[in-house]
Amino acid sequence: MRATATALPDFHAVIPAGGVGSRLWPLSRAEAPKFLHDLTGSGHTLLRDTWNRVLPLTGSDGIMVVTGRAHRAAVEAQLPELTDANIVLESEPKDSSAAIGLAAAILVRRNSEVVIGSFAADHVIGDAGTFRQAVTEAVAVAREGYITTIGMTPTEPSVGFGYICCGEALAVEGAPHAQLVTRFVEKPDLATATEYVASGEYLWNGGMFIARADRLLEELAQSQPELHAGLVRIAEAWDTPDRSAVVDAVWPGLPKIAIDYSVAEPAAAGGRLAVVRGTFPWDDVGDFSSLAKLLSNGRVGDLAILGEGARVLADSSSGVVVSRTSRLISLIGVQDIVVVDTPDALLVTTRENAQRVKSVVDAIKQSGRDDLL
Repeated sequence: MRATATALPDFHAVIPAGGVGSRLWPLSRAEAPKFLHDLTGSGHTLLRDTWNRVLPLTGSDGIMVVTGRAHRAAVEAQLPELTDANIVLESEPKDSSAAIGLAAAILVRRNSEVVIGSFAADHVIGDAGTFRQAVTEAVAVAREGYITTIGMTPTEPSVGFGYICCGEALAVEGAPHAQLVTRFVEKPDLATATEYVASGEYLWNGGMFIARADRLLEELAQSQPELHAGLVRIAEAWDTPDRSAVVDAVWPGLPKIAIDYSVAEPAAAGGRLAVVRGTFPWDDVGDFSSLAKLLSNGRVGDLAILGEGARVLADSSSGVVVSRTSRLISLIGVQDIVVVDTPDALLVTTRENAQRVKSVVDAIKQSGRDDLL
């Protein structure tokens, strides 16, 4: 795909900046979630990288960020160009349907022709030009009324991602790589994932959705009428003095559901979901094993180190060390290890067990030690 840097008319990016990223504890915490960290050594947070990636397609006035009230100051510090009209603050987390749906409901009242694209604040994407070309194709498909996603070509049979089954090619001008989606499948077991990858018919779900705002709201109205009604009520008051009162009255009672279930799955079942194949490097950095692979560029046997001023001595060791202290960390003869050192918590595990970090977070919650979360 050829890179593009042309702003798209009537296109507005939405960046949901929520979620703690509990499998990256103790690095990622409630007050400093994953998207506010530099996990690649680029010098920018993941949020800032996401903004920079979509900016050429939208301009700074064409990006809306949905985040928690507690993170407003940090988000605005990272994104000084973000205007008050383009920041949506959640009083409490309600998952992606409410976050993206509210953005759609607000934006369609401002521009009835708007196409929105939702891009997570905490993913790592290489080759921004190829990414933007995929988005450009997806916008063309979305203008035809499809809910559109960008699917990633699997590099291995991962059980950490959902899968998209590709069907027939779509004849949409400006979108030569668009296909109909026949199935939208949640995270499978390893045997099933292996079959999917071997077939060549499945892509990873990269969590990117592009659609006309009115079409996305139509899907929500069909599958989640209560949620849709609440979002419309909030949107009607959003650009008025009644915003805060209506949000406080309506938001807490909204259903909590991921957009995969409320929009993508019903649209796929009805032949209304399309996919554009993404050929750019992508990682959701869902755990420390993913981070180790990302930082070492996939080289087995390497030791990846993240942290400004990290002090690490290693002999015949591999894995990843993340340091947020000045403490010296010494590793001797350990393979695929994960060490995360912060001022008040130390995590030691292996890459194989990286997904189990969430269980530690659950145990801390049960113990009432919210200061560590």
